[in-house]
Amino acid sequence: MNSQELDQNAAAMVAPGKGILAADESTGTIKKRFDKIKVESTFESRRAYRELLFTAPGAEKYISGVILYDETLRQKAADGRPFPALLAALGILPGIKVDAGAKPMAGCPGETVTEGLDGLRERLAEYHALGARFAKWRAVIDIGAGIPTGACLEANAHALARYAALCQEAAIVPIVEPEVLMDGDHTLERCEEVTDATLAAVFGALFRQRVRLEGMVLKPNMVIAGKKCPVQAGPGQVAAATVRCLRRHVPAAVPGIAFLSGGQSEAEATLHLSLMNRMGGLPWQLSFSYGRALQQSALDAWRGEAANVPAAQRSFLRRARLNGLARSGGYEAAMEQAA
Repeated sequence: MNSQELDQNAAAMVAPGKGILAADESTGTIKKRFDKIKVESTFESRRAYRELLFTAPGAEKYISGVILYDETLRQKAADGRPFPALLAALGILPGIKVDAGAKPMAGCPGETVTEGLDGLRERLAEYHALGARFAKWRAVIDIGAGIPTGACLEANAHALARYAALCQEAAIVPIVEPEVLMDGDHTLERCEEVTDATLAAVFGALFRQRVRLEGMVLKPNMVIAGKKCPVQAGPGQVAAATVRCLRRHVPAAVPGIAFLSGGQSEAEATLHLSLMNRMGGLPWQLSFSYGRALQQSALDAWRGEAANVPAAQRSFLRRARLNGLARSGGYEAAMEQAA
């Protein structure tokens, strides 16, 4: 393990003014996104859409890395360049989703554990050879009656830590993603309680598995009320609760925190990030690793038509620029109305 290379890449992933594009939707997930804009999901339509994002002029000003899906890591741009090489030439780090998905957890009804550790060492070696310099593994924590249980938190934290250790062995920066879902009717306070417990379990496991904190990036949820909760917290409350939770559990050695958007609208995710960065005095970079919250406007503009590519790229760049501003607290909600 080259710790210097790991640390440099981790720091680059959360460089000021930039964030990570999550373009690692599985074939099933991207089909749902394409269905909404009435585009057939094929090998070529997926390739063309991803190329649109990766070649948007000036994207490298706001995007530090891109999380790819296995299929996408192996695809090429229209000019024949493999996507990882195209991104690397722009100074954007290529990454790869490596987990095998959340599966029902035996003995824990309503809870899941993420699988994919078997054979991971060999897959990471191949992914590194293909150009990947960071990876992502997502654990899913649901809030409900009597859940999450300690068993669920422990199993997912252990898997995240084992994955992270294997990544660092392969000179790949692990993005550690424990996502507390915003589905359900739980309050902001309940989300904070569960996020507290989740992060405590995750960092305990990372320590036990000897993961180098300087060579990783945390990708957590924001502390937010469930979608069905009758009382929705304001943006300031979300920002304050999230930072409070992170201060309690995330060591200062971690270079950066790249939030997931997790069902928030584009504007909500950007505003929450901006408000957190206005607080100042934080030991880590607060960044973004957004999927839908960076892509939705671009998808709506593209609709599968080659003629719409420039408009879709402009939509993507606009969102990337606004999130870049949020990195320093410079985003205002009123900017949504500006051209």
